[in-house]
Amino acid sequence: MRWSKTLIPTMKEVPADAEIPSHQLMLRAGLIRQLMAGSYSYLPLGWKALRKAEAIVREEIEAAGGIEIHMPALQPIDLFERTGRREAFGNVLFQWEQRRGGGRVQFALGPTHEEVVTDLVAKHISSYRQLPINLFQIQTKFRNEERPRFGVLRTSEFLMKDAYSFHTNVESLNDTYKAMYRAYCRIFARCGVEYLPVEAESGPIGGDASHEFMCPANNGEDRIVHCRKTGYAANLERADTGRVQPSLETSADAKPITKLHTPNVGSIEAVCKFLKCKPPRMIKTLIYSADDKAVAVLIRGDHEANEGKIRRALGVTKLEMATPEVILQVTGAPVGFAGPVGIKCPIIADHDIPLIVNAITGANEGDHHLTNVNVGRDYVLEKTFDLRNAVAGDPSPRGEGTLELVHGIEIGHVFKLGTKYSVSLEAYFSDEKEQRHPIIMGCYGIGVNRIIASLAETKNDENGLIWPLAVAPYEVVVIPLQEEATVVEAAESVYTQLQKAGVDVLLDDRAQRAGVKFKDADLIGFPLRVVIGGKGLQEGLIELKWRTAAEPIKVPVADAIATIMKQLAERRAEEAASVPS
Repeated sequence: MRWSKTLIPTMKEVPADAEIPSHQLMLRAGLIRQLMAGSYSYLPLGWKALRKAEAIVREEIEAAGGIEIHMPALQPIDLFERTGRREAFGNVLFQWEQRRGGGRVQFALGPTHEEVVTDLVAKHISSYRQLPINLFQIQTKFRNEERPRFGVLRTSEFLMKDAYSFHTNVESLNDTYKAMYRAYCRIFARCGVEYLPVEAESGPIGGDASHEFMCPANNGEDRIVHCRKTGYAANLERADTGRVQPSLETSADAKPITKLHTPNVGSIEAVCKFLKCKPPRMIKTLIYSADDKAVAVLIRGDHEANEGKIRRALGVTKLEMATPEVILQVTGAPVGFAGPVGIKCPIIADHDIPLIVNAITGANEGDHHLTNVNVGRDYVLEKTFDLRNAVAGDPSPRGEGTLELVHGIEIGHVFKLGTKYSVSLEAYFSDEKEQRHPIIMGCYGIGVNRIIASLAETKNDENGLIWPLAVAPYEVVVIPLQEEATVVEAAESVYTQLQKAGVDVLLDDRAQRAGVKFKDADLIGFPLRVVIGGKGLQEGLIELKWRTAAEPIKVPVADAIATIMKQLAERRAEEAASVPS
């Protein structure tokens, strides 16, 4: 391709409304342009990079057993009603009523395709002999994002690879899950994305049934818990800690319990300000309804409760904050004054709670708190649990190392759906004995746009983007420095030979100064730059420079193509070496 024949509108200045590097650089390098909030056009360079990432995704998913289909983005709303997701999605779901024929029909734009694919399978698969099967597509998704931002990282319209597997038993699901997990590792490694597979909340079948693939990035919106020593990684909702149960005996330093009048101070912040204490000395007593039974959960004042952990510790399926009426019933006090002393419901506590000597808690009485509350003497625990979000410095659950919190961009997710959708949409199979069972499902998603945005966010320097060969819009840019006939002829020759050799190459044939061409090449991030100038040609040399190299090298014109092809092959082999088998 010739620069003069395509559309590459680079920008010198950083756009005022672009908040993070990936958004800034994708705009400046001419990859994307915004149409409206949450909606972007991909220009030729951006579209080429996106299509290359898409091709890698397709190749690896097919190698892992996926069968590609294409499902409609336009979907009937009744499918979402049957699964209960019309209400669950709420305003995120694009939906409307449309006149059709003599009536009116309600539609939705697909935010994902669990309903559509399950309905498809329900109509065409009925026997165990037809299973397992893994269907995937690469399709545009639509979600009414309330706050579109960060360029293509958070948009209302995006390209997603979504795969759905269907099975007769959990063992079969596990096999496909492992195959898709390995495929994801290969996809992200081939695309050059730094990634962390992190444990996420388990699906309905239980066990380690969900993993998110995160790209560590300073501006990522997700928080990841990571131990560098052991390799443990999990999202904040799922992350365990290596803390263990402490002694449940009363401390020898326990002071007499005291009740204090604390009018109108129900929050941790207000109590600390009123009593001039720090949050770590406070015990938060949170009242939950667990399978419709009240339970008190004790968390240190400066920590956040983790409802997934609480649900697992209690062995319940339904967990929600108790109503003010239930709180009044078990504490005798309004919201904000609950405490473990004398409470009329079961108590479970985080591991940190017994370590708080002479704690401050609610008094189970309006406008009152207790000081010098101690385990064993004032309230009793049979055991403790890991019930809070992990924090930096916690011990790793794998026995060595400590945890740190890092930010990340979610680029993929694999999880086990179980039978939620197959039951709702009547996708059943008959076994060898002609008995009917709901099909067991798995789901596997990749945000293809996010692969490109993650690379832009993490692979850059002060000059611009730094693309890996595999997804670079062009592998090589050929830059003639002058418009002299000999220079143009040599550049055309190199360009043509590289094209014939199968190299994805761009010829910068613009009538621009060398400095402008170099700056644009660095801004866009072409991996290899081939520079041809009149002085160099007089010496029989042309210049090669890799994007990340400190200095260019000069090679004889006669050896140029062979040298370029050799260096490209070496770089491809280097990138391939990082791909897991």
